[in-house]
This record gives sequence, structure tokens and C-alpha cells, in this order.
Amino acid sequence: MNNIIADGLPEKKIYLRLLSSIRNLPSMPVVMLEVSKLLSNPMTSASDLGKVISMDQGLVAKILTVANSPLYGIPRRVSTIEFAIVILGFDHIKNIVMALSMIEAFKKHDGKNWDNAAYWVHSLMTASAAKRIADELGYQKSGEVFTAGLLHDLGISIIQRYFNEEFNAVCDLVDSQQMRYLAAEEQTLGLTHQEIGRLLSNRWNLPETLGETIANHHHPSKVEGNKILASIVHLADYMTQKLGIGCFYWDDNIELDISIINTLRFGDENNLNKFIDRHADLFKSQLESITL
Repeated sequence: MNNIIADGLPEKKIYLRLLSSIRNLPSMPVVMLEVSKLLSNPMTSASDLGKVISMDQGLVAKILTVANSPLYGIPRRVSTIEFAIVILGFDHIKNIVMALSMIEAFKKHDGKNWDNAAYWVHSLMTASAAKRIADELGYQKSGEVFTAGLLHDLGISIIQRYFNEEFNAVCDLVDSQQMRYLAAEEQTLGLTHQEIGRLLSNRWNLPETLGETIANHHHPSKVEGNKILASIVHLADYMTQKLGIGCFYWDDNIELDISIINTLRFGDENNLNKFIDRHADLFKSQLESITL
């Protein structure tokens, strides 16, 4: 690494080059490819789709956790993957499978400065809250919002897995100098987990709106395209910290991008705070329902 830096290349370019050259960076998971293939066939049934998804029992358990979460709002208990497919719909199941497969692809055992369970809980809390917010605000593409919420911090797990030395250096900067994580990422890597998440999103040919939201979930005002999608995910992420429920340490001291007040038509910050406080009990119920 030092030899590369000695060549005079900016650190950001170095890490982008290294990321693009990682040979074992996971490709699109097999289950996701099979699901996509089935969904392209209009004759596919819920039973057909269920059989493919059932090849991965860990994935089945997580889908059922999603379907039965209080923030999701399904009134009946969902006990089988086939029923989950019928209730949620093919398109939304595809989004969920894609997002869960991506998280699973980068899963790594706990280590110094890393708690995989806390990361999963926060990802699911943010995704479920984002969908709930979208539904309450009348945003039609709530499945897309869920996916973006689940994947918003994917870049953190990539740093932890592929650049573990730098990951620990970021954590050390935060601890020793009270820096914020984004600033410590910039100082250490020259880029943030948001940019890294977008890189993977592009590599897997995910929708541009999804990549743009991942890249700007801390600052949705910077989004040039779908500001509503990014604002909803930002609000859900912020709410986990504001309420202290399902939060992740990497988001400590997260700042609210006040542009979302206008984007999401809350009127003023007082109305936004009332909206957040109104969801505290639901967040608590959601946290209690999550199975690891």
C-alpha cells in the first residue's frame, strides 16, 4: 500500500482501484439470479418462487422476519414463504431477496470494532421504518424504499471485510480524536461508506435511484434525482438514533438534513419531531420482533 501511495496517486483513486480489482468481491448471489429468472416468466407461481427461495433457509427466516415485523403492518401472522410471496407480491419479494442476499454476501463474523448482529438489526430497522414512512406519506414505491433502507450502510461492511486495517483505523480516529465516522473515513480512505456502497450498486447493475440514495443517505439534499426516496431513508436512519432504538454506532451524532422537511412536506421541524415521537412505541415493538 505504501508503494502505491508513493506513486503520488490520490488516496481516493487508490481505494477505488483496489475495490474494482478485488477478485473475490461477491457477484450477484445464485438465489437472486434464479429469482430474477423465474420472475421474468409470467407463468411462475408463488409455489415455484417459494421452492427456489427455500434453497436458502437463512433467507427464508429473514423474509418471514420482515413480513411479520410490526412496522411492516401485515395484520395476519405469516408462517410460510409461499404466503409471504402472496401477501407481499412478486416485485417486493424480489427487492427483499436482492437486498438480503447482498447483506448475506458480505456477512463476516464479529471482530474488533464490529458487531454483525447490531449491523443487521439496524439495517432491518431502517428498512422497515422507511417502508412505514413511505406508506404513511403516500409514496407509492415503498418496496424500493425498503431495499434502499436495508442496503444504505452496505459500504461499512465492505470496508470492514476488505480493508480491515483501515476500518480499525477509522474506529481509532473516532475514539481518540472524537471525529465523526464520515470524516474519519475520508481521512483514512479518501472516500466514505456511502461512495463504496454506490460502487457495489453500480457493479451489480442496480437501479440508479438506489445507488444515488445509498451514496447520499446522510445528505439527501445532494441528490439530483429522486430526493423523496433518499429523504425517507435518511429520516428512517435518523429516527433510529433520535429514538435510540435499533441504532448503529457508526451513525453516532448523525445530523438531520433539514431539507427533508420541505421534501417530505412536514411543514416545519416541530411537525417532524411530533412524527418521530409518535413512532417510538412502534419502533420498540419492531426491535423486540427481530430474530437474529
